[in-house]
Amino acid sequence: MTFAGSLPGQPRGGPIGGAATARAVCVLAPNPSPMTLDGTNTWIVSEPDSDLAVVIDPGPLDESHLSAVISEAEKAGKRVALTLLTHGHPDHAEGATRFAELTRTPVRALDPAMRLGDEGLEAGDVITDGGTEIRVVPTPGHTSDSLCFHIPADAAVLTGDTVLGRGTTMVAHPDGRLGEYLDSLRRLRSLTVDDGVSTVLPGHGPVLNDARGAIEYYLVHRANRLAQVETAVEAGHRTAPDIVAHVYADVDRSLWPAAELSVRAQLDYLREHGLI
Repeated sequence: MTFAGSLPGQPRGGPIGGAATARAVCVLAPNPSPMTLDGTNTWIVSEPDSDLAVVIDPGPLDESHLSAVISEAEKAGKRVALTLLTHGHPDHAEGATRFAELTRTPVRALDPAMRLGDEGLEAGDVITDGGTEIRVVPTPGHTSDSLCFHIPADAAVLTGDTVLGRGTTMVAHPDGRLGEYLDSLRRLRSLTVDDGVSTVLPGHGPVLNDARGAIEYYLVHRANRLAQVETAVEAGHRTAPDIVAHVYADVDRSLWPAAELSVRAQLDYLREHGLI
């Protein structure tokens, strides 16, 4: 879920939809909006020579989209063996139950309420269905149940709403927390430094081929916004709606309700650290 289009200094992405890496193919859901950009990116991940595939974020409950995901896998000679969720927001997960029915697959997620089957997802889990190693990376902050998926063989990380292909994401207060989100961004940056991750496969927007640059941009952007909120409070802007109008004046008004959630998370962070 995004606040804006491409911002000055933000790394540019590649095409949306189709093969993004040797092991990851995107099927774009038909749910474009100011919050979802071009729509939700549903990812099919599989080793090239495998006849099984893993689907990540089936997306909204849209029969044509769910059928298109299955058809894309079958076109490559693959059967969907497992469904994974980056988090439980409806634009990523609403179609999961129906998709599980269509494919007869379990759904694994961090949140027990989103699972279908006996297994969930935890930090350090490694998924090998589809022949490709997929490592589970906990990245709370956007939501408490947010996960990313590291695909070492492609030097890629699938980020859900934690890092988008265009614009910036919201911290969905009160479930989302800014301190956790900043820690998650640093964890992702470590993947680019220590594990050679170079590609971001986002939940919305185009693929980013400069993973480190994108994540560092996010960290700088967050620090700047936090400083703006702190300054706004010092200038006498006390309520979250008032701060949104002052700090997010450059953002489309239709996105101000989402911006207000981030502001509330920023205010909590500033209070927790004794800065206001």
